[in-house]
Amino acid sequence: MGQANFSTRERILGVAETLFARHGFAGASLRQVTATAKVNLAAVNYHFGSKDGLIEEVFRRRLDELNRERLDSLSAVSARTDATLEDVLDAFIRPALGQSRRAGGGAFVRVLARAYAEHDERLRRFLSENYGHVLREFALVFARFLPHLDKEELYWRLDIIAGAVTYAMADFGVIKRRASTSEDAHRRQAVSHLVAFASAGLKAPGI
Repeated sequence: MGQANFSTRERILGVAETLFARHGFAGASLRQVTATAKVNLAAVNYHFGSKDGLIEEVFRRRLDELNRERLDSLSAVSARTDATLEDVLDAFIRPALGQSRRAGGGAFVRVLARAYAEHDERLRRFLSENYGHVLREFALVFARFLPHLDKEELYWRLDIIAGAVTYAMADFGVIKRRASTSEDAHRRQAVSHLVAFASAGLKAPGI
């Protein structure tokens, strides 16, 4: 792909991500995307095929990288004989918070939240089919550390942890970064607190 095509494609994706975050998937039209990106509709159709294709690619651009990092971290942890539950949680949480701090990460987290808030079954199915295996791979490792939890209870808890991670990614919380604290230090604090909280939740007796 030539540099011009790559630039056009990335510009469309960046604009679409921002508009979907602001207006939702139904609220942001292709006309708005093309006008803001300063391209014509043919460019969107050429690169993405349709609006649905564009929406999916907005997710692929972020989630492919995020979940590759998660699985690489999980593989490294699984290879260790001294790995702990907290190490597995770190492999799940740290890449997510790192992704949210990258350029455009805040808009993407809002897009991700909309995917569930808007009850778009087609989009939920796309996310499940393409990225559901990542949570399942983590669940297999978590289960080895948590023999007191049956599968259903484990998935309940992992679902709650995933929600807490998304909340932290969006920076919705009451704990804000102090001016004297760097972004990296604040993120490390957030990871530490999330890992400790999630660990306690997972280790609690079954309900």
